Amino acid sequence: MKVYNAKDWIGFIFKVHKSDTIHQLWPSILLMGFLSWLVAYLELDYFNLSQNSTLKNTSILHTVIGFVLSLLLVFRTNTAYERWWEGRKMWGKLVNDSRNLSVKLNAILPEDDRVSRIFFSNKIKLFAKVLHTHLTSESTKYMLDEEEHPEYDEILKTQHPPTKVVSRMYVMLQKLSNEKQISFEDKLIIDQNLNGLLDVAGACERIKNTPIPMAYAAFIKKFIFVYVVTLPIGYVFSTGYFIVPLVMIIFYVLLSIEFIAEEIEDPFNGGANDLPTAKIAQNIGKYASNVLLNNN
Repeated sequence: MKVYNAKDWIGFIFKVHKSDTIHQLWPSILLMGFLSWLVAYLELDYFNLSQNSTLKNTSILHTVIGFVLSLLLVFRTNTAYERWWEGRKMWGKLVNDSRNLSVKLNAILPEDDRVSRIFFSNKIKLFAKVLHTHLTSESTKYMLDEEEHPEYDEILKTQHPPTKVVSRMYVMLQKLSNEKQISFEDKLIIDQNLNGLLDVAGACERIKNTPIPMAYAAFIKKFIFVYVVTLPIGYVFSTGYFIVPLVMIIFYVLLSIEFIAEEIEDPFNGGANDLPTAKIAQNIGKYASNVLLNNN
């Protein structure tokens, strides 16, 4: 995720960034420009329709439908951003739980028990890395898919990776308890933060493998296409062939909104606008090592 200066208006306006949607959408924009030119040619030159044609009144329909389309796009964008922000909150919770776990373990474990300190430091670091890898994996995305995916069968049959890491920490915690190196009360305190790690994993998986319903996503795309491709029918009489660049601009704006929503609704794909989970995992590992191994 790129950190930027939101007040740099000139930079945003006149510089082309990797996250700009024009890179991905220009073939579709050119296709829409060709279709709008074809409609304009058929009406103006091939059929020689006059300014009094009843087709001119279709512009009224576009005005009404445009309002409905704008409401749908606003709802679509807000829903996608809520998913992105929920993912960020979950990784913020992971940071807090990892810090709390590190601080509590540092206070509970004996200072001369380097083996246990190294073990828990590595496992806290490993959990964040494993969760990052787990969420960016395509197999996680298709966990709830109704279709069969034999290419992921072996991966899905293995033990849940984040759970496996936490399970090893629980085993080590029980061992320390049996050896009387930590008390039963200390184990209960640590248990809360270990549960928090798995809660974060479950919440992130819910975002990853439960996308926006297909019917809604497909309807928005079809709605945008039909709306834009029929724009020249009514407006060509007042704008002529100038309708071609106008349609291309309108299509770019509407499709960009849908494209951005589509990109941020899954914040774990590793794209330019996705959450920096790899960097967060790295920071979690540094903090755990610093607290448990350096006793800071």
